[in-house]
Amino acid sequence: MLGSTHGTLTTDSRRARVIACGEQPSPVVHGRPADVDDLDVSGRPLYADVPDLDRFFRPESVAVVGASDAEGRPNTGITRQLIAWAERVGARLHPVHPTRQSVFGIPCSPSLADLPEQVDLAVLLVGDPLPVIGELAEAKVKFAVAFASGFAETGAEGAAAQADLAAAVRRAGLRLLGPNTNLNAFEKFRDDLDGPAIALITQSGHQGRPVFAMQELGVRLSHWAPTGNEADLETADFISYFSEQPEIGAIACYVEGLKEGRSFLLAADRAARRGVPVVAVKVGRTETGARTAASHTGKLTGADTVVDAAMRQYGVIRVDGLDELQDTAALLARARAPRAEGVVVYSISGGTGAHFADLATAAGLPLPNLSAPKQAELHQWIPEYLSVTNPVDNGGHPVGDWRGRKIIDAILADPEVGVLICPITGPFPPMSDKLAQDLVDAAEQTDKLVCVVWGSPVGTEAAYRETLLGSSKVATFRTFANCITAVRAYLDHHRFVAAYRSPFDEAPRTPSPSFRKTQALMRPGQQLSEHAAKQLLRAYGIRVPREQLVTSAAAAVRAASLVGYPVVMKASGAQIAHKTELGLVKIGLTSASQVRDAYRELTDIARYEGISLDGVLVCQMVERGVEMVVGVTHDQLFGPTVTVGLGGVLVEVLRDAAVRVPPFGEDQARGMLGELRGRALLEGVRGGPPVDVDALVEVVMRVQRMALELGDDIAELDINPLMVLPRGQGAVALDALVVCR
Repeated sequence: MLGSTHGTLTTDSRRARVIACGEQPSPVVHGRPADVDDLDVSGRPLYADVPDLDRFFRPESVAVVGASDAEGRPNTGITRQLIAWAERVGARLHPVHPTRQSVFGIPCSPSLADLPEQVDLAVLLVGDPLPVIGELAEAKVKFAVAFASGFAETGAEGAAAQADLAAAVRRAGLRLLGPNTNLNAFEKFRDDLDGPAIALITQSGHQGRPVFAMQELGVRLSHWAPTGNEADLETADFISYFSEQPEIGAIACYVEGLKEGRSFLLAADRAARRGVPVVAVKVGRTETGARTAASHTGKLTGADTVVDAAMRQYGVIRVDGLDELQDTAALLARARAPRAEGVVVYSISGGTGAHFADLATAAGLPLPNLSAPKQAELHQWIPEYLSVTNPVDNGGHPVGDWRGRKIIDAILADPEVGVLICPITGPFPPMSDKLAQDLVDAAEQTDKLVCVVWGSPVGTEAAYRETLLGSSKVATFRTFANCITAVRAYLDHHRFVAAYRSPFDEAPRTPSPSFRKTQALMRPGQQLSEHAAKQLLRAYGIRVPREQLVTSAAAAVRAASLVGYPVVMKASGAQIAHKTELGLVKIGLTSASQVRDAYRELTDIARYEGISLDGVLVCQMVERGVEMVVGVTHDQLFGPTVTVGLGGVLVEVLRDAAVRVPPFGEDQARGMLGELRGRALLEGVRGGPPVDVDALVEVVMRVQRMALELGDDIAELDINPLMVLPRGQGAVALDALVVCR
């Protein structure tokens, strides 16, 4: 794991090694010593304290170090804003400046030591915050904010300065926001809005502006945490804190890079346990985006496929655009859990309904056909020649009179319907005004979700600005795409939360007997031979073919008779990565003479290529299955990760794989298989039998145990191919590659 942060464990403090060597663990979890039960078998934390940030967001007293009221000075505008903010939150503000008697008429202290009281929060308007940290510790300040830039975002020298700052903060026992942050935490939040609020976390202040502006559309915001470079307080801290606040209905994040993988997972796990949705834009899908993010905040963006998988594991809803972030977070914050998952599209135009239904179905929204009795009921008010199957087309005229509300109520009364979406591509007053009012009135009287897409590019119409936005019960969108994204996230989130079981509760805490068996096989910095790699698999209960390692042609013949013809023969040595390309594999050998010839050919090729062998493997030949790959790699942010995909010699070409970050449960292992494009192969194609998916899942889970126990010792592990046999016959690791760290 990277960095020296709260909640971070170095690889040298792996719990498995600690226990094996009889040492005492000494990691910290958010500033406190970690108990033994807080650590998994790899030495990584299973628990993180929730930082008490009440006095950060609502301090009783604030010190502004470097306060100014001199015209033209940057600190003057900041000081003025902080004074106004302190008045709003009821905090006593104390300017600190060595040469001023007062600032904006407020008495000024020459230093932190001269403050008239102990303060909760210190805002540092100084170019170098490091020298001030010791003074903060002596003054027993709980929180500080550092605006200064020139740290990790600037390169290696700045990163070293930031590491010094982080170390000083830890020694001082306070919590720091920044550096390279801004004033977003001290914005003016509207206090006249009700309902669940959105809490906002951004590493770039400007990128949070669209979400913050949603207050003008009636959406409540309660907090804004601009985390900047995260020398101390990080995104994970704020997710954990916001998850515990009863007024917060959703957490919206703009993330450029994660500080440490495990702390993020623990925070997302806390939100999932409490059913609080987390919606995030995560920069770094492309190499360009990742490079730009690193220069901005000095963070690791992480391998995007791993970040994406980790977010899905813990229910974090990843979106791409800021418009999607604001719309999805707003819906999830305000909507109740669905009574049913069926989505009905209701429109005044057959074309509009068909277009929306096409996009919604492609996105995976369930659009069930309405029952025959329900369709007959709707045809009381809608002409028979119009389709009311789903989408429901009313033809236009019924929305202008009493029939419009009857139709809406009838749809919402269907027990299979949980969401009603009405796309209005353009205003057509006065009928669209009445339609909007009917939808609002119906939404006020139902516990089901009512969504409206107001497609007018103008956006000044009374039906939109006053009627729709005036209701907190109707979810209003401006585009089809954002509505579909938000509704899909809404259904996915509540389905995920209902089934969620934290993997940290079941994560192994002590090494298995297999771990101790494998220690003698490890060769730091080296690749293991196939024979040694298979011994590693066998120690963890993963089935391998019957095979023997031999060092002579005569021994090969004897081994073949014991293994049973036909056999496969392979050169085995620590230097061999791709045996097939070098001609170091012979398959389908059916006689002693073929075995003798194969042995001589394999050893001749190895000698010619300068490859050192520990012998030749004579292996049982396994056929009639689907070739898969299961492996372990080491991610910079998250540590060991587990991958499963279609295997064989074309694995690099097909690139059909799914990844998870341990710990995870069997449901996630099965979910990985469901993500594969070639998953139909597991079910049997062209008359072939379905394969033993249960055995494949068991191998994935055993490899996960290896990842947890050996992941910091293994740079790479590939079981390829893993032959998954027909149902009930298991799975066999035909080849394996292990590279030690």
